[in-house]
Amino acid sequence: MKKVLALMFALALSVSMSSFAFAQAAGSDKPMDKKEEKKDKKEKKEKAKKDKKAKKDEMKKDDAK
Repeated sequence: MKKVLALMFALALSVSMSSFAFAQAAGSDKPMDKKEEKKDKKEKKEKAKKDKKAKKDEMKKDDAK
């Protein structure tokens, strides 16, 4: 009887401990997505600034001719 109880206890303990390995935090995907979105937005803004500056430089060259 002691062996059966010990085995059941060991199984219950291993199942409860393994649940932590498979658990996921609520909303864990969202913060990473937000960081990537911010990074994408920042890159788009920088690209837009570069394009705007390049157009401005082209206009100055055309005006100088």
